[in-house]
Order: sequence, then C-alpha cells, then structure tokens
Amino acid sequence: MGWFNYYGLAVMAIIMIPNIVYAVKHANDGGDTYNDKAVIIAEQIGRYGCFVFMIFNIPYTYFGFWFDNALVVYLSVNGALCLAYLMFWVICRNRNDKLKALSLSIIPSCVFLFCGIVVASIPLIVFAVVFAVNHILISCKNSL
Repeated sequence: MGWFNYYGLAVMAIIMIPNIVYAVKHANDGGDTYNDKAVIIAEQIGRYGCFVFMIFNIPYTYFGFWFDNALVVYLSVNGALCLAYLMFWVICRNRNDKLKALSLSIIPSCVFLFCGIVVASIPLIVFAVVFAVNHILISCKNSL
C-alpha cells in the first residue's frame, strides 16, 4: 500500500453514505442537545483526522501491514464492520435510543481504530481514540 489507501477510501465512502442521506433528510431538525464545545471540537478533530489518515498514508507516520495476510484480515474485518454498520442504520432508522446511539458510534470507532492498528498508522490510532471517546459520549448524551 502506497501513500494513497484505496481500501480506506472505499470504507470511508461506505460509512459516509448513510450519514449523508440522514443529514439531507433531517436538515431542518433541531439538532443535537449535547452542547459541550470542547467535546464537540475534539470529536470533529478526531473525525477529520481519521478521514485523512484512512485515505492518505503519510510517510514516516505509518509502517504498513505488519503481519502475514494482513490485507485479507483488513478487508474481511472492515467488510464485516461496514456491513454491521449498514444493518444497524436500517434496523434503527426510526429509533432514537441507546441501541442506535451506541451501535452507530462504536462501529465506526472500531473501524478507525482497527485500521490504524493493522496498518500501524500512529496518527490514525491517535485520532481514532480521540474520535471514539468523544463520539460515543456525544451519541449517548444525545440519545437521552
């Protein structure tokens, strides 16, 4: 894998499609109720950092696949996580409860963290942890 991660781009596209559809359909909704600015900013920094480092491998910040058959594991696990994410979007589309909040925040967090670990990308791991902690917190608070 070179500096551009096509697989990471595909995973990002799969994760983003239901989010974009949801945002378009609910553009006029009131929005989120949790308003801690520091947490929201940290989540956004983590989110966009994950987007960048899922797609771009910056030299000297990642080490590539570090075990045999890592690409197969990378694709299999990401495929399963993306499928689970899409299934939870369908199952929980008309709900606003803890199941929806946790499933739709934990799964992408796992995707980012897993990708960072398998590709041995230090920045992706750091941004994934920042994103996961804050995204799960915001999702839980907004589902109350």
